Amino acid sequence: MSGENFSKKEVMKNIYPLIENTCMRYNLIPIEVDFSKESGQWFLRIFIYSTDHDVNHMDCENISRSLSDFLDELIPVKYYLEVSSPGLERRFKSEKEYIIFSGKVIELKLKNPLEGEKEKQFKALLLDYNEGIGALVKRLDDDKEINIPLDNIFSSRLCFEENEKQYKKEINDD
Repeated sequence: MSGENFSKKEVMKNIYPLIENTCMRYNLIPIEVDFSKESGQWFLRIFIYSTDHDVNHMDCENISRSLSDFLDELIPVKYYLEVSSPGLERRFKSEKEYIIFSGKVIELKLKNPLEGEKEKQFKALLLDYNEGIGALVKRLDDDKEINIPLDNIFSSRLCFEENEKQYKKEINDD
């Protein structure tokens, strides 16, 4: 292992395709990959998501085992690998998540209220996402469909409780 003379950006460029391909083999999506130094130690954190099941311990273990040896070849320093699910009410950290979580209830905090309104925070069903337009949502309290430009979104996160209600309703409707 060499010292700290490496490009973090170069390491990320080399490992991301491997992480993405490995996740795809297990029908998983890497929604966040973070390689950073904390208290003198390097950490590679991979947050995985599945569109057809809740991410479980076995998913994390499969990804970790499949990647471990290959990553050791590509990362020139000692590091700790952590693979986990993104969490039930995680804040979105990338545009990719608006696409992945389409159809889910999210809580939005806006930088500025929508035209003619005062509220800057509300829950909505995420209907679609378009890079040039932003997020298309259906607000829960009035069923109004709204396009929200990405640059007006301060933060957005999944709403576990609302998504759980929606899931139970779908099961009961079947």
